[in-house]
Parts: sequence; C-alpha cells; structure tokens
Amino acid sequence: MAPESSKEFKLSLEEVSNYRRDGFLVRENVFSSDELSRLHGSVEVAVEKAKRLSLRGKTYHLDEKRFVDVDSMTVQFEHSAQSETIRVIEPAHHLHVDLESLVDDPRIVGPMQSVIGPEIKIWTNKLNLKRPEEGSGFGWHQDSAYWVHDCDHVDLLPNVYLAFDDTDEENGCLRMIRGSHLNGCLPGRSDGSQLGGFFTDPNSFEESDQVLLEVSAGSIVLFDPHCIHGSTPNLSDRPRRAIIMTYQPANFPMLKTGQVRNVPLLSD
Repeated sequence: MAPESSKEFKLSLEEVSNYRRDGFLVRENVFSSDELSRLHGSVEVAVEKAKRLSLRGKTYHLDEKRFVDVDSMTVQFEHSAQSETIRVIEPAHHLHVDLESLVDDPRIVGPMQSVIGPEIKIWTNKLNLKRPEEGSGFGWHQDSAYWVHDCDHVDLLPNVYLAFDDTDEENGCLRMIRGSHLNGCLPGRSDGSQLGGFFTDPNSFEESDQVLLEVSAGSIVLFDPHCIHGSTPNLSDRPRRAIIMTYQPANFPMLKTGQVRNVPLLSD
C-alpha cells in the first residue's frame, strides 16, 4: 500500500520552520480514496476485534468513564451510561495488518524523520472513533502531560494524525492552540476530578488562539507533544475516525508494551 521511496515525503525547510513556529503542520490528501476505502474496512475490523477482546479485560472507571485494559491495550468507551460504543483504542496497530503497515509508511515516517532525526521508533498509537451523533469531544490538553512521568524525552514525541474521514466543525474536527507548544509542559486543571490533571489549566493559554483543522480524508496533521489541542463532540451524521501515531528517537521502548517497535530506516 505504501510508496517505496521516502525522500519526497520529508519536510521542506519551510515546513519545518512552520511546524516549529506553530506547533503543527497540515499536509492535505496524502492518502488516496482507494487506500482510504480499504482502511475504513480495516479500522472497523480492528474495532470489532478490540470489542471482543475487551470482554476478558479489566474494567475500571475514572470520573465515571469506562476503561478496559486487555494485556497492553486500553479501550475507552463513550461516556453515556452503559454505552458499548468504543471511543479510543490504544495501541491499535496490532489489531490489523493495514494499521501495522501505517506505522512504517514513508509518507508518515518521512515527516517524522524531519522532526526527530533519521532513526526513529514508535512510542504509541491510538484509534479515535468519533461516531456520528454520539462521539464525545476531547477537552483541551497536551499529550506531554500524559507521558512526562513515563520517559525523559517527552519533548521528542511528535504526533501524526491521519484523518480517515473528512473533518469539519460539525463532526468535531481537531483544534490546535497555535504556538502553545513554546511554553513547554503546562499545569493541569485543579478541579478535584480524577482526570483533571491531564487537561490543561485554562488560565495557561488563550482559547481565542485556536485553529480549526478542517481537513479532507487522507490528510495528515503533524503536531508537537506540547501543543494544546482538543475537539468538540460529533454533532453530525458522519463519522470522524482517525489514527494518531506518536514517534520517538531510536532505542526506546513503547509506552504500554515495553517493547522496542523498530521503524525501518528510510534512505534518501
């Protein structure tokens, strides 16, 4: 499915400069409609597999939200009581060969090499499944707040968001606070909730600096681990599915599995 060459997919000097300035970068229409059609099916197969596996997992609740741990995978369910709709799966690449292939795809790896360096490994990845009229939003947060206690190189954990569907304001597109990454890891909310510390203190940034990333299916968004981002619920009758893959320098293990997941070194 992936092209064999990689040099053409690395970031230009201008793109690197824009990424460093804003904390994010968009590349439109990286994957074709035929590839997306196949990936849509692969995602749904992966979701059904995760649902079956969750039946034997360990269930727990944080702020009345249901999570299930199955070995090294965490499945999050939608917030409504007794919902059986999966919201997030992390990691997810092992659930389908097509998702595994995305980890090594030069259209994704090339840009990550431009940010981190030539030798990289996967840190984590997750499927976000914002279902029509049901998919909940994600509050303003930095990914670094989740990872800062698990590694010493949190500054070097950039993300690639691959949109499987067209995204807009109505179906809860990704939103970024431009330039917020320049302030490093910011304090979390002090609201007494179990998960509050993972959401960014609203006094630490200006919400008016947000940028709505309304992108077409097959587009990718690169963003810094310190860049504040979030989304609103899906109010449409359309899905807003995506995979987010996070990379890191070589020789470090993955977040949940503890294994080193190699990414082939792409030559010029």
